[in-house]
Amino acid sequence: MRLYRRCTRIFILCLLGVSVFVPIFLLSHRLKHLNSDLSKEFAEDLSIIKHRTEAQILSAIHQEEGEGLKEPPFIVYKDGDFSSAVIFSSTEDTRIGESGSVADKANPLGKNVINHDVKEDGQKSLQEDRLPIYGAKENPQPNRFQHDQNVRSMARRALDEKVTEMKDQVVRAKAYLNFVPPNRSSHFVKELKLRIKEVERAMDQITNYSYLSRSALQKMKAMNSTLLKARRIYPDCSAIVKKLSAMTYNAEEQVRIQKIQETFLAELGGRTIPKGLHCLSMKLTAEYFTLEPEKLVLPNKDKLQDPELYHFAVFSDNVLACSVVVNSTISTAREPERIVFHIVTDSLNLPAMSMWFLLNPPGKATIHVESIDNFGWLSTRYNATLQKEGSVDPRYISALNHLRFYLPDVFPQLKKVVLLDHDVVVQRDLRGLWNINMRGKVNGAVETCNQVESSFRRMDMFINFTDPMVAKKFDAKTCTWAFGMNVFDLKEWRRQNITGIYHKYLHLGNKRPLWKAGSLPIGWITFYKHIVALDRRWQVLGLGYDSGVRPADIEQAAVIHFDGISKPWLDIGLTKYKHYWTKHVKYEHPYLQQCNIHE
Repeated sequence: MRLYRRCTRIFILCLLGVSVFVPIFLLSHRLKHLNSDLSKEFAEDLSIIKHRTEAQILSAIHQEEGEGLKEPPFIVYKDGDFSSAVIFSSTEDTRIGESGSVADKANPLGKNVINHDVKEDGQKSLQEDRLPIYGAKENPQPNRFQHDQNVRSMARRALDEKVTEMKDQVVRAKAYLNFVPPNRSSHFVKELKLRIKEVERAMDQITNYSYLSRSALQKMKAMNSTLLKARRIYPDCSAIVKKLSAMTYNAEEQVRIQKIQETFLAELGGRTIPKGLHCLSMKLTAEYFTLEPEKLVLPNKDKLQDPELYHFAVFSDNVLACSVVVNSTISTAREPERIVFHIVTDSLNLPAMSMWFLLNPPGKATIHVESIDNFGWLSTRYNATLQKEGSVDPRYISALNHLRFYLPDVFPQLKKVVLLDHDVVVQRDLRGLWNINMRGKVNGAVETCNQVESSFRRMDMFINFTDPMVAKKFDAKTCTWAFGMNVFDLKEWRRQNITGIYHKYLHLGNKRPLWKAGSLPIGWITFYKHIVALDRRWQVLGLGYDSGVRPADIEQAAVIHFDGISKPWLDIGLTKYKHYWTKHVKYEHPYLQQCNIHE
């Protein structure tokens, strides 16, 4: 009985094994044959696409183009040699038909970039699969570094030439496609579209990987062959020239429109207030109105009119920017107890500005925050002078921007004041500005006369010298200067009535166009021949628009100016300069963290 049960179990296990393994064996055998057949068919399809014989293509073209077409002289484009500046793979089957001597003549890089193995019969076989930009062998010579640099630059130029050649091929191919009637399907049209896609992929490969492969050259040769056929089909060169001219004009027009849009968006970005700064101002304003009136007074009021102290003026509605100016100035000062800051803002931002310095007192220095609305004389005596026609930029029509021309009225008891823009960072002690001999001048400023520097501005760039009055009174070659950090002798200002001069020219500018919008050109006119030039190390310009300011100039400057639209508190600010500004921001402050203001 036991033997019978044992045999039954063995028999059942054998049946289970057969039922499991036999279907698997049969299915795998069938899939093997099926994959083999599919791979063969797929390979055959690829071979049909890639390796169509020249006779088949020509026969298809001749059927379409008909008889009697003559080949015109080739005046649109001249194709160059495709064998230069490339290293091919030794594993590929195809070889270039040109001889080694011809390839050497066509190669602008010489033997330092292309590596050849000389065979016994004297021919050179190509070993590498691609040409890296920095693929030159190191030559153990004293000037090896310079040699490698030259080789790399030559390799880059060779690649750029090939990319330019590919772009020209694509443009010509698309021009020929425009002559094909709509909805027409032919072997040649399909071939032309295929060649365009292949060359565009090759260009993407060069852009992404910085090398030129053999397959890319083969695609260029195939495109060149297709373009030659297109010449025979469409022999009217004048029509091709017109089409290319139209394409060029359309491309240039699109570029022009894009540049206009870029400029507009950049200007718009420079005028906007970031969400974080708006949040900070709202939180400070809310906190300000929760305090008792006696707690809203900033200390050291007795120092505000002391002419023996160092008085700085900042006119701004940006809380965070003003905090950076104050922090950087005090942190570099040797006598901070003698510094007095006069911050003038508008009534909307007065609570936020006052609250910030109540929460963050500037150490031993004195801070005074005042609203421009407190200057009653400004609206009665100079009502029409603060409007600038033809400008929608609030930076140009803002009363804070033009308040700099009324400094003697703002500070009636002071003899000298230093005006700082809110987009500057102080890096050195500025006590020396009070010891400068003004020589009877009113405004001490850094001049911008050097034409090799980006900060260079000529007077006729912003002032209309076609006006007879302007041409008679001013010299276009006069050295210009910069706002941002200026020393003003208020005694001399009052004696020479500089504000009256500004008032006169501003009224003339309202009647006819004398300058472009902004306070800089009218400042050049107002302080004409009233400028004393400061050492250039006092201020460096351009950190808000020029990415090429030399680091050495920045490090030795007493004040660095982020003039331009790329302010450091904006997302469009130049990243390479932002750390000079951000190191003076108190990012650990709770309000800055709550408003998501970070580096």
